[in-house]
Amino acid sequence: MSAPDVFTPARLGPLELRNRIIKAATFEGATPDALVTDELIEYHLRPARGGVGMTTLAYCAVVPEGRTDRHQIWMRPEAVPGLRRLTDAVHAEGAAVSAQLGHAGPVANGASNRLPALAPTAMPSPLSLRMIKAATTADLERITAAHADAARTAAEAGFDAVELHFGHNYLISSFLSPKLNRRKDGYGGSLANRARLALGVARAVRDAVGDRIAITAKLNMDDGVPGGFWLDESIQVAQWLEADGSVDALELTAGSSLLNPLYLFTGDAPVREFAAQFPQPLRLGIRLAGGRFLRSYPYQEAFLLDRARQFRAALKLPLILLGGITRKETMDLAMAEGFAFVAMARALLREPDLPRRIQADPAARSLCVHCNKCMPTIYRGTHCVLAEPGRH
Repeated sequence: MSAPDVFTPARLGPLELRNRIIKAATFEGATPDALVTDELIEYHLRPARGGVGMTTLAYCAVVPEGRTDRHQIWMRPEAVPGLRRLTDAVHAEGAAVSAQLGHAGPVANGASNRLPALAPTAMPSPLSLRMIKAATTADLERITAAHADAARTAAEAGFDAVELHFGHNYLISSFLSPKLNRRKDGYGGSLANRARLALGVARAVRDAVGDRIAITAKLNMDDGVPGGFWLDESIQVAQWLEADGSVDALELTAGSSLLNPLYLFTGDAPVREFAAQFPQPLRLGIRLAGGRFLRSYPYQEAFLLDRARQFRAALKLPLILLGGITRKETMDLAMAEGFAFVAMARALLREPDLPRRIQADPAARSLCVHCNKCMPTIYRGTHCVLAEPGRH
């Protein structure tokens, strides 16, 4: 049986996408009042016009303290009218739209949110320089219910899918991590206990929305940190999610926004550019010590494929391949190896119309050079610093 072409339609749970290319969730930096703006809508219209099957809104916190800072959207009735404007606009371009839902946990900035950040175990925050509280059982029950409520809100606002954030050492990922989770209760210790929150959230969301919308989860394959979550445990969690039937697909990711962010991105480490976003003396500190946090990894096409293959061999569940997908040959390889979809991020910041260009000319090449200078722009509106003015 021949592999499908990436530009043919495909089903994702109850949803049919016009093709198998998904714009991955990348924080837009376009919600200064924690609500949808015209800039945010335009950000998602560009890849929708450019030919993706689905774009992903990032990042929608399920509760106020779950934001990485107070400017991010959190899912509440006040946000629905703007979210509906966004979904209607994307649908008018023929694309579907997903909302990434989650709780930032130890990645949340408690100082910005003016609310305590939460983690499995109390720890100092390298981001806000405050202590992060250990989540109580009541907190976890509240946050699980909030994911279900947020999914209902997303469906009400016209989203076709939700993506549950189980990666990058956000709250659920931090519970999976044996390095960050030192609890002695039913949410710590064994993998079954550390996975309880992830499995409970996925089930609560499925019970809340049924088959009205598609449900995916963004799952860390590994944290890129010694002593962190690793492939063998991640594959088992993926198998539990598959057995429960709570998700329609998994997007496979890696790295820790808390401890090793460039492990996911690979490519250059923009320490100087990050430092420039902060006042002194923090700016000087980042320039002097930022290389220990923003470690550089060589870029290559499909840099997560070797790890993702192990999940493909262990699961029947549809999988979304992420990481260095910029060429038709790479997309064809993903389809040939049994991946249902591919996800693109940085390349679409540089060229939102790259899918249409590739469809018209399979030899087309991305202009993205993986300099990662887009990453520090999250503080003023995420964009490619190399894109020509008016290119979009």
